[in-house]
Amino acid sequence: MKAKVYVTLKQGVLDPQGKAIHHSVELLGFENIQDIRQGKYFEIQLNGSLSKDEAEKLVTQIAKEVLSNPVIEDYKVEIEDL
Repeated sequence: MKAKVYVTLKQGVLDPQGKAIHHSVELLGFENIQDIRQGKYFEIQLNGSLSKDEAEKLVTQIAKEVLSNPVIEDYKVEIEDL
């Protein structure tokens, strides 16, 4: 199994890196972009002995305790069978 974890800043949290990317995109001539927010993406290979529920619980705990700062970031976990 493979887990995908997406970590993004919560709405209302300032995102200076996203603003810088947005500014650069506009300077390159791209139009109609209202906002850009940056985030992090992780892929975690899991061993096959876990059930899908066990995998989701494990990866959710990792996302909450290691990969994100729950005060300012949200995370989303997806589990894929290979």
